[in-house]
Amino acid sequence: MPDDRIYQRQRAQLVEDLREKGIQHEHVLEAIGAVPRHKFVEQALRNRAYRDEALPIGLKQTISQPFTVAYQTMMLDPQPGERILEIGTGSGYQAAVLCELGARVFSVERHRPLHERTRRLLEKLGYRVVTRLGDGTQGWAGFAPYDGIIVTAGATEVPEPLLQQLRRPDDDYAGGRLIIPVGDREGQQMLRITCVGPDAYEQEEMHSFRFVPLVDDSSER
Repeated sequence: MPDDRIYQRQRAQLVEDLREKGIQHEHVLEAIGAVPRHKFVEQALRNRAYRDEALPIGLKQTISQPFTVAYQTMMLDPQPGERILEIGTGSGYQAAVLCELGARVFSVERHRPLHERTRRLLEKLGYRVVTRLGDGTQGWAGFAPYDGIIVTAGATEVPEPLLQQLRRPDDDYAGGRLIIPVGDREGQQMLRITCVGPDAYEQEEMHSFRFVPLVDDSSER
């Protein structure tokens, strides 16, 4: 199919562009190269699907630019079989990348139309993601603890429930890590927070980004 070959070439070029921009995690690059990003955007925008840019998906939400997805995934470094919680399902693209890396993915979305549309799309494409409609700032306690949590919206502070749902380190497992952008509407600092013991965490500051806001249910009352 000509279209498929065109998209394959575009994905390959995207991978090279991301490599040049500093993404050196080969497994992450392979995952980016495997996910059909054009399936996660509107038909009218498919000619821009493999550019390194964010695109609108409705409800004032966006599909993150590929560099952002690759960067957050690289910082999380998910391993096959790990239990990963995503806050903000959005288009489903980030969840698909995590699936390509062999993670067991759980994802929370607060917008019902996005949740329903994306759940159907992920199923159609063969990505096994357990999804839920709800307030992402509360995490998803029913499947905790998580080896990793990735937040795809900008928070003004780190939600305490997400910290509590990280895996505690023991003889068999390292502590869970949380990747979250924290700041205001003008921009956020990407943080990697690792659980190192009961109620003990180490925090690393990474690059600056700009995400749509992370909203909890109380803010709309």
